[in-house]
Amino acid sequence: MTQSPPLPATDNLWRTDQLRTAGLNSRAVLRLVGSGKLVRLRYGCYIRGEVWEKQSATVRSVQKIHAHAYGTLTTSTGGFVYSHTSAARLHGLFLWNVDELIHLLFRVRPSQERLGKDVRGHTRPYTEADVVTLGVLRVTALERTAVDCALMLDYRQSLIVMDSALRLGADAALMQSAADALAGHRGIRNLRAALANADARAESAGETLTRELITRLRLPKPESQVEVHSRAGRHRLDFAWKDKKVALEFDGKVKYFDYKPTAEVLFQERRREKALTEDGWFFVRVEWKDLFREQEFKQRVLAALRRQPPAVEIAGTVRGR
Repeated sequence: MTQSPPLPATDNLWRTDQLRTAGLNSRAVLRLVGSGKLVRLRYGCYIRGEVWEKQSATVRSVQKIHAHAYGTLTTSTGGFVYSHTSAARLHGLFLWNVDELIHLLFRVRPSQERLGKDVRGHTRPYTEADVVTLGVLRVTALERTAVDCALMLDYRQSLIVMDSALRLGADAALMQSAADALAGHRGIRNLRAALANADARAESAGETLTRELITRLRLPKPESQVEVHSRAGRHRLDFAWKDKKVALEFDGKVKYFDYKPTAEVLFQERRREKALTEDGWFFVRVEWKDLFREQEFKQRVLAALRRQPPAVEIAGTVRGR
């Protein structure tokens, strides 16, 4: 059997025509895909397998958007704008449980056949004020992106995007003005609710979902991003009921920016918690799975809030906490 020519030594992303120029015919490309040395991202666009394997889920989602642009020769002068969750990914917004489609905003609805199975077209009117250029790609501006996502997604997904957009500096007044102009539009209730309940202090999608669950279960409302001090220094807690000395921490992997926590991060977390526990703090630690065991979550929080903080000895006397 004739051995296929190797992949080009330079670059990691190729269109079909570039692979052919490098001496790889259709059969050779199929063999490389079968061996894992080449990964097909979408029709007509491939990436080096070893590069794809090293990418996190978040980076892969963005990579697919760039593959669309590369495969279709899209530039900043293209006839469409990357929008909705695709724009959210390009802006670096937090997303949860959303599709992997490429979302494009057009002035006139195109043929779905021309777009491809992995692309969804939208046509809500926009102006150039709604568009920014990121690299060479035309993308809906941060505020327009958050509004479009909230109109399309469910409430919890919308709240995550809105929290994240505010954290990145989105103008809340501008988004409220857009919502006011969309009365009667499909998804407007989600948009209004997300705007009303958004909090720029959320540092991850998991923190947003935790806050939403606390509200929905009608639990006592904690403070977010609470700064406290201990013998180990200054610390910030995800959520805290300060009067009860109860802290709630979300430990989802996303908190560590898509990477597993390093040994140093874990050591510092344990050191901080030990110091605060000595000061009478009680910790409720929440993982992703806990957010979907709602009654168990509720009972854990209520049990923590009902506990009596231990007495601590200070200068020979005992004082209740």
